Amino acid sequence: MMTDTAPTQDQAPAAAGDSLGREAWRRLKQNRAAMASLILLVLITLACVAGPWLTPWGLDEVNWSAFMAPPDIAAGHYAGTDANGRDLLTRTLYGGQISLSVALVATLVSLVIGVLYGAIAGYLGGRADALMMRFVDIMYSLPFMFLVILLMVVFGRNILLIYAAIGAVEWLDMSRIVRGQVLALKRREFVEAAHALGVRGWTIVTRHLIPNTLGPVIVYVTLTVPKVILLESFLSFLGLGVQEPLTSWGVLISEGKDLMETAPWMLLVPSAFLALTLLCLNFLGDGLRDALDPKTR
Repeated sequence: MMTDTAPTQDQAPAAAGDSLGREAWRRLKQNRAAMASLILLVLITLACVAGPWLTPWGLDEVNWSAFMAPPDIAAGHYAGTDANGRDLLTRTLYGGQISLSVALVATLVSLVIGVLYGAIAGYLGGRADALMMRFVDIMYSLPFMFLVILLMVVFGRNILLIYAAIGAVEWLDMSRIVRGQVLALKRREFVEAAHALGVRGWTIVTRHLIPNTLGPVIVYVTLTVPKVILLESFLSFLGLGVQEPLTSWGVLISEGKDLMETAPWMLLVPSAFLALTLLCLNFLGDGLRDALDPKTR
């Protein structure tokens, strides 16, 4: 007696999706630079999250006998102290929490806005697409940094506003990438089949088109995160970002630059954390691009 062992319509896409995911992960593991960067990023994140509670000093705790003291393991100041006698390593790890959280939240805001906006524009096409993309062109014409600074000056220097302000101006590139992908996908057979079955346009966009753009989107996210970290650091460097008692890598670098001749560790320690994080993110982005690119399979 013969049985039909062919996969059902529901099983085939799942198996294909699983195999593509496993293949991308296998290719990523073969990239030593990307995997080393991923491991280092995890270690930096864990250090920033758990480190401040493991160091013997608090964020604003002052050692009255150690102002601008160099690194001293015996005294518990593994990276020295700042001009106010506060432990630099503790403040750097706390600053990493702010810098990384701003990067992740702002990137998430730009991801949601950019993906939805680009997918809708590409799916609608015609005049609606042209009108929506002209708005993107207008936004591109505005001075990027000036717009962020204007938002910070008008609405105040709140940490939540930093998330929103950076995310609100970082979605433009994402929308163009997703729109281009959707324009190429919306004439494919699976989209035509969904139309024939009477599936609503919003469902087609969210369940069929957007999931098929995730490869380029994931790669671009890894490039957006370091961009956002640099932007937040630059704003904090100008005095428009994070304010006391909070701190970030940009604030610490700004404080350290004025004392780099007498206390170079104040500049080198936060700069090393920032530079290493950005380097790892760029290597990881390159690895994901190669792993998810179907042309290199």
